Amino acid sequence: MTVNDLSVLGISALEESIYRHFLRNPDTSADDIHLLFHTSLESAAAAKDRLCELRLLRSTEGEGGPTLSAADPATAVDQLIDVRLRDLHQELQAVTQARHLTASLCAEQGVHALPPQSVERMESIPQIRSRLDDLAFFAREEVLSVDPYTALTADSIAHSRPLDLRCLRRGLRIRNIVIKEALDDPPTLAYLREIAAHGAEIRVTEEVTERIIVFDRRTALVPLDPSDTARGALMARETGLVANILALFEKIWDQAQPLAELTDPTDTASGGLSETERLVLESMCRVEKDEVGARELKISVRTYRRHIADLLRILGAGSRAQAALLARERGWV
Repeated sequence: MTVNDLSVLGISALEESIYRHFLRNPDTSADDIHLLFHTSLESAAAAKDRLCELRLLRSTEGEGGPTLSAADPATAVDQLIDVRLRDLHQELQAVTQARHLTASLCAEQGVHALPPQSVERMESIPQIRSRLDDLAFFAREEVLSVDPYTALTADSIAHSRPLDLRCLRRGLRIRNIVIKEALDDPPTLAYLREIAAHGAEIRVTEEVTERIIVFDRRTALVPLDPSDTARGALMARETGLVANILALFEKIWDQAQPLAELTDPTDTASGGLSETERLVLESMCRVEKDEVGARELKISVRTYRRHIADLLRILGAGSRAQAALLARERGWV
């Protein structure tokens, strides 16, 4: 039976079979691959070329001619997800841009389409989160935000990280204003530095009560009650309202300081870790037993384990293995 688990990511059954073949048989020739899968030479060549284009296969020149090897599955699936999401994003943009057809079709009946609602009130937290996810997904140019939080939870960071990084990879400009007190929380500071390293622009202000988020300078969300965001939010598309909210954002932005000016630039590569924390992190990724790591660093096992607990909290990790993976992804080790 043909396996096509990767069909959801746009990979055909033949392409998946060829990819799996080279996972099992790296650095082998593709000359007779069409015979193995009982297909035409042209179909096999087209499937192989597409896999190479997607970087799921790589060609290497060997003594007997070119050979092929499969990309690491984790890397391959991440690449396919990004490509598929980009394609879906473009398709959804095309679909949503077709809304103008309503007016054209109504004109055939002599009926005028109702204007879109310029201000929408949302009182359900799930509804607000869903709308924010949609707006971020469809944003094409810029996301602006003012966030007066003092610390981000590990769950919040884990939820925000892939969304922010995906937006940045798509070329969106992200400008974010936070309050200075948030820099006192190591996980929050580490996260802000991480997205800043990927291109986000972060500024810091001493104190701010406004909570603002604006997408593409056309749609703005503000809380119904700034002191209690759980009460709901208003989403505005009215040009005049959005312009005033933008003016407020720019005023706060101009008065705020860049994140880099308030933190040690020599510390960004290690997320603001102390020298001891950095050494413990390197040891944790390298040795299996705490006793060995503590002995190498000439500290007690209890102190060593306390530093590891702090590192897991800073990284927002649930285990040492996850912490090591996150640290490597951020270039801390």
